[in-house]
Amino acid sequence: MNPLISAASVIAAGLAVGLASVGPGVGQGTAAGQAVEGIARQHEAEGKIRDNRKQRILNTIRNSDELREGAIEQLEKARARLRKVEIEADEFRVNGYSEIKREKLNLIDSTYKILEQLENYKNETINFEQQKASNQVRQRVFQQALEGALGTLNSCLNNELHLRTISANIGILAAMKQITD
Repeated sequence: MNPLISAASVIAAGLAVGLASVGPGVGQGTAAGQAVEGIARQHEAEGKIRDNRKQRILNTIRNSDELREGAIEQLEKARARLRKVEIEADEFRVNGYSEIKREKLNLIDSTYKILEQLENYKNETINFEQQKASNQVRQRVFQQALEGALGTLNSCLNNELHLRTISANIGILAAMKQITD
């Protein structure tokens, strides 16, 4: 049991019993005071006043017993309610803690899943960028190879064209020489 709740229960019980006994004490004091005043005024009514006083004291004792029993009954009810609330609080703590633990584990699991997805996205992005870079390098190499082949082809064609032109010119010159000869 919680020490704070135990202390509060003891204080509440003390206050209940104390307040329950104050009323009868005040009643007895008032009755005794009035009885003494009555005897002081009328000496001959002393027996009657004392009997009346005894009756009031007995009534007050009965009332105080009833009040004490009522206070004890209320105290027992309060203790029962307190026990019930303590049990509910313990159950709530246990359930609340297990619920919090469950939520914590769920959050951790979802965080790991998100991290795994991010890692997969990162790897896919890296692979894509690597393929893109590789394709760009291939494209440049192919382009340079084509430019080199074109240059070689142009050079070869130019040389061949020059040779054919020279051969054709030589042929024309030779034909002209034959004609003139």
